[in-house]
Amino acid sequence: MDLPVVIAGAGIGGLSAALALGAGGHDVLVVEKADELAEVGAGLQLSPNACRVLDDLGVLDSLMPHAVAPGGIRIGSGRTGREIVKIELGERIAARHGAPYLVVHRADLQKALFDRALHQGRIDIRLGSEILEVGDTPDGTLQCHVRSGGVIAQITARALIGADGVWSRVRERVSGHAQAKYTGLTAYRATLPAEKVNGDLLADTGLWLGPDAHLVHYPIRAGREFNLVALVPEKWTEEGWSATADRETLLGHFRAWAPNVRSLLEKPDTWLKWALCGVDAEGPWSDGRIALLGDAAHAMLPFAAQGAAMAIEDAAVLAHLFPRSATDIRAVFRAYEAARKRRVKKVQKTAAENGRIYHLGGPLAVGRDTVMKLMRPDRLSARQDWIYGWTPPR
Repeated sequence: MDLPVVIAGAGIGGLSAALALGAGGHDVLVVEKADELAEVGAGLQLSPNACRVLDDLGVLDSLMPHAVAPGGIRIGSGRTGREIVKIELGERIAARHGAPYLVVHRADLQKALFDRALHQGRIDIRLGSEILEVGDTPDGTLQCHVRSGGVIAQITARALIGADGVWSRVRERVSGHAQAKYTGLTAYRATLPAEKVNGDLLADTGLWLGPDAHLVHYPIRAGREFNLVALVPEKWTEEGWSATADRETLLGHFRAWAPNVRSLLEKPDTWLKWALCGVDAEGPWSDGRIALLGDAAHAMLPFAAQGAAMAIEDAAVLAHLFPRSATDIRAVFRAYEAARKRRVKKVQKTAAENGRIYHLGGPLAVGRDTVMKLMRPDRLSARQDWIYGWTPPR
């Protein structure tokens, strides 16, 4: 048995990397701190660039029964409650890019990846475990001290991939990489049974724009549930980075919105909130035999719906550049960073710009809405081609 590639984190990026590396002949050890893969978070949008990789990994078919392929994105004005424009998705986007656009529950995607990894043969997943220390050995490998329960094991590894999220501990071992910072924005999330909302809302993704706030909603769990995400600027005063939300505080951000949109926000009795934190993609992604992937390297605002997709893309590129026969791991990781950084920085910048556009108010908002109305929907859709049209290296 070869020395394993150790991956910290059994989230979407970590499991995607495990599958991609395993398919390339590597032995992989995934170390996950959580005792079980709980249903953390809620909805997730998977554009064709991500679905294409998931198909290569043998995951897409098992995910499809749990997903929804929305017919389009309906963009509306939170102030007037009226639709501005609809961007077609569904069969049209699948035909254009050769892969679907899906909305799913994050836990359904994670389970599909996890189940596939369990049956691949080269992947060992250890839940309830964490990496305590990492050090170089004289022969050029890594020594990882992994605690599982009360037992600490020393594992010699070829490399360590930090896919442990925005608050990555592995990132602390990458010299020169800045830590995550709060962006000043909070995401409020809730899910409802589908029967609690108008059936017309279950066919598409909804995006409502307003001054200093916006709302996204779409069906998940094969249409059985309805996911809502409201995003607002506010100070974060909680001790942690997620918390139970105060419903009235949330509604206060939307008091001037149109009744039909506000009524959606009033439906859930319980909301959770997350501080939106970012990691500057400009920092180094690797240090020796240690590399970062996904949010650990470049956590971004969700306003391009590409956070998970970028992690999935990272996994495909890293595996392509990391053949089993590789001996210069440092060179592999430098090539991986060079191949990914420009695109990820552009997506990160696009997400930030979208946030500013979504939250315009007054005359600027009127101008934004007018431009969207006058622009043909196919032209609006084409603006995403550089994101959706990405294909994994072969």
